[in-house]
Amino acid sequence: MIFKQFYLPCLAHASYVIGDEQTGTAAVVDPQRDTDQYIAFANEHALKIKHVFLTHLHADFVAGHLELRDRVGAKIYLGAAAKAKYAFTPLHDGEILEFGRVRLKILETPGHTPESISILVYDLNASDTQPHAVLTGDTLFIGDVGRPDLRVALGWSATELGGMLFDSLHEKLLPLPDQSLVYPAHGAGSLCGKAISKETVSTLGEQRRSNYALQPMSKEAFIQVVTADQPEAPAYFTYDAVLNSEERPTLDQALAREMNPLTLDAVLELRAAGAQILDTRDATEFASAHLAGSINIGLVGQYATWAGTVLDRKHPIVIIADPGRENESAVRLGRIGFDHVAGYLQNGLQSLESRLELIATTERLSAQFAAEVLSSSQPPLTVDVRAPGEREQKYIAGSVSVPLNHLMENLEKLPKDRPLLVYCAGGYRSSIAASLLQRGGFDHVSEIASGMAGWEAAKLPVQTAQLPAA
Repeated sequence: MIFKQFYLPCLAHASYVIGDEQTGTAAVVDPQRDTDQYIAFANEHALKIKHVFLTHLHADFVAGHLELRDRVGAKIYLGAAAKAKYAFTPLHDGEILEFGRVRLKILETPGHTPESISILVYDLNASDTQPHAVLTGDTLFIGDVGRPDLRVALGWSATELGGMLFDSLHEKLLPLPDQSLVYPAHGAGSLCGKAISKETVSTLGEQRRSNYALQPMSKEAFIQVVTADQPEAPAYFTYDAVLNSEERPTLDQALAREMNPLTLDAVLELRAAGAQILDTRDATEFASAHLAGSINIGLVGQYATWAGTVLDRKHPIVIIADPGRENESAVRLGRIGFDHVAGYLQNGLQSLESRLELIATTERLSAQFAAEVLSSSQPPLTVDVRAPGEREQKYIAGSVSVPLNHLMENLEKLPKDRPLLVYCAGGYRSSIAASLLQRGGFDHVSEIASGMAGWEAAKLPVQTAQLPAA
């Protein structure tokens, strides 16, 4: 048996190739939409990808099942409770797919979604009774379990799915042998759970001991625990969950339509018509010079997640990137189904060299200088764009909290007649926020370049939340 985990850090997403040397057959589980790596791996190991499984209809990314179907002829498999507009093989509890010395056995494990499955992987050369591993999708993570509240918009209550999740864990997964390896679909940083470990593999025995959600408790207590304090899901999650059930253009088809080099004049026309200008360069470069009105979401961070959070699907996107990174910028948007790219600015920011009146800048202050500015007689209003949970730990005194994912809906609450100083944890989100503020008509916006990390490194004072008295 050949077993390979592929991990995509920016979406904290794990996918898998399981192959059999004897028959040269392979299955891919939960693929990302850009599928070159799976095909290359299969070719390197003399495998043909014949099967592609989705453990559920993912909400946080668009899966590559249609791409593998069209590129290599793979058959698509979904849980029996799934509804989709393309042809697929429905999988019921206990069904088995065998190829050579590999056996895949299906467990229906609803809870994160109604159609969720887990896949027991047997290496028949080792044992035909003890599974080598279980691919748990978003049902069981390392250190956490899948959140049951992402299908509310589609008519499922978190309480109903939470009860199903409890049953799936206790009736299907926990009875497995302790030594069974647990391979989930996500790691730390995913919004599909609230306490996911940075580890990407564990054993069931270790999870039984250490995972808070697997400790002895009633179903009612479990539902209360797993529905509390979940991070807010971006609006594109429901869109992606639906898109994963539909027949849609493949990524290659989308890119063929999108990769249009545009002149500066064409970009300006699109901007005037309402297009979103997305600058994917590093925050420092963006601050130094950018096309006025553009939004900075750098490729170095959680680019797709933040693009899906702050951009909309109603207006086309024009990309400004470091030359040579235009395709990467579009591919990573495609991973979340944002296929409405109109093109990219040819030659990047060099196109603006003779049009200096179109260039804007953002002042990025060192923590020490920011502290001096804040102690002046007319200080700026400091805006903390971190998540509420981060702010509860510590914050800069006098700052107001406007989380980045809610910034656009709260612009009218911020003063336009007073300078704004924006900060986050390290400077990535503050650059996004500053660009949104400038685009929204705020003329005096600066940011703390290194965020709270730089502030603390400079040994400047922080405010901590007051704990209630014992």
